[in-house]
Amino acid sequence: MLNALGVSTVVIVGLMVGVEFSVAFIINRILGALPEDSGQLGRAHGGRMLGALMPVWYITSLVLSAVWAVAGWHRPGAGLVVIAAGLLILSVIMSLLLLVPINNRSKTWTPENRPADWKEQSNRWDRYHYARVAVIIAAFALLATALA
Repeated sequence: MLNALGVSTVVIVGLMVGVEFSVAFIINRILGALPEDSGQLGRAHGGRMLGALMPVWYITSLVLSAVWAVAGWHRPGAGLVVIAAGLLILSVIMSLLLLVPINNRSKTWTPENRPADWKEQSNRWDRYHYARVAVIIAAFALLATALA
């Protein structure tokens, strides 16, 4: 049972890492290369779409990691799972304090209503997102190592 929990956790966290990595290094670059206002409209749509999905994914990843840490407390690798859960907590805190406020604003922007500093805010979101991706990659690596 514990092994199934570990595998499920690694898969769920790994998929989340893949989506967030793709946003950071592929999707946003594609959107940035689109003509005129298309990129900004695409980011707004992505913010609405992923803004609804990702909170559930982050919380599910954190809960699975916490359950795995508690259930496997006296087993090898438990310390790695605890550290990974701590990193996932950090990623949720980063999201709530840094990324969500910008996302909540930017997902409503259109070419007609966006603020003058919209590019600066988007770039700030990107920088915070890169840091969050690094944190969740580290958590994923620790979870995968604990499973091995």
